[in-house]
Amino acid sequence: MTNYSVTNVDEFISAAPKEAHSHLHEIRAVVKSVLPNAEEKIGYGKPYYKQQRWIVGFDVYKQHIGFEIWEGQLQSEIRAELEEKGYKTGSKTFQIRYDQSVPTSIIQKIIHVQEKLSKKEHK
Repeated sequence: MTNYSVTNVDEFISAAPKEAHSHLHEIRAVVKSVLPNAEEKIGYGKPYYKQQRWIVGFDVYKQHIGFEIWEGQLQSEIRAELEEKGYKTGSKTFQIRYDQSVPTSIIQKIIHVQEKLSKKEHK
């Protein structure tokens, strides 16, 4: 649901399908808990979190939410853990269907890895 008409994350969530709202709020809370000082922005029509560089973001689709990283690729161990739990993965993304729970601990791991990569790349 890349949405170029929204200007902030609250608007993005409000414009998303109702079945996505609880997942989006939960994902947002997890990201903000790990990256409390990150800028929360709309970039490319979807929410992104930035600390010196883009770290992670998410988007809404008809039947799932896509969570994505900015730097590098999802680590193979993280991809395997997600796939074992039934989440579809890509090299930089994974999907959370609306009938699945939000894998908060895995999202936390992903963010920590991305934060380290961002700091390393920024030096």
